[in-house]
Amino acid sequence: MARNKPLGKKLRLAAALKQNRAVPLWVIVKSHWKFTYNPHRRHWRRVKLKA
Repeated sequence: MARNKPLGKKLRLAAALKQNRAVPLWVIVKSHWKFTYNPHRRHWRRVKLKA
């Protein structure tokens, strides 16, 4: 990927990076195990972004 990116693409990539993490443990405990996984999780090799 190019070193110099358009600002819009850079922001979309940053948003996807922040979105790609597990649900915090305190949220799982607070919700009584109702929210145990993140449906937005993405693996870099399996699922590609449309960014």
